[in-house]
Amino acid sequence: MPTTLRDCLAAKACDPSLTDLIATVVHTSAEISALVRRGALGEVFGALESQNVQGEVQKKLDVISNDMLLESCGASPALMAMASEEMDDIHPVRDLTPEGGYLLLFDPLDGASNIDVNGSIGTIFSILPAPRVDTPRPAVVADFLQKGRAQVAAGYVVYGPQTTLVLTLGDGVDAFTLDPETGDWLQTGSGVTIPVETKEYAINASNLR
Repeated sequence: MPTTLRDCLAAKACDPSLTDLIATVVHTSAEISALVRRGALGEVFGALESQNVQGEVQKKLDVISNDMLLESCGASPALMAMASEEMDDIHPVRDLTPEGGYLLLFDPLDGASNIDVNGSIGTIFSILPAPRVDTPRPAVVADFLQKGRAQVAAGYVVYGPQTTLVLTLGDGVDAFTLDPETGDWLQTGSGVTIPVETKEYAINASNLR
């Protein structure tokens, strides 16, 4: 039987609080996937009049996905603050402490321009260690400005013909597929790498010129 995401994280001796945060992110991603599958029937398509911090017109599902992640992940005890492409500023959750914790960064729905044409879209996330401070205080933007190698986990979820998760904890890349019948994330790849030779690196390679 394929290994589940939680079993995989346990085998890697992952910090239980980090496991909880990752599980919350991917569980919410499964809920976002369900909304995507509903398509126009879910009344979540179309654009809003607002723009995100990148100056892009926000889609309804952009904002809905963002709110879902804020609400669900905010309940994770080890999460101190979040930052999202859909928000102008960071979203503090609880004060930084001497015990540390985690910071979560995400794009709730990357490729939102594909929503209305039934193209693949996804959620991207990164988890950083929260600074340990002697005197408790709210997180600030500077706390998020860490080097990439400081990440403790990073991954993305693609909502396509199947819902897949690609995740790294810094020691290799694993792939998981959502079983829509059980809601489990089952491991379908390990030690994932980019081929040494390939004709197509990414869809956006069409913009190379």
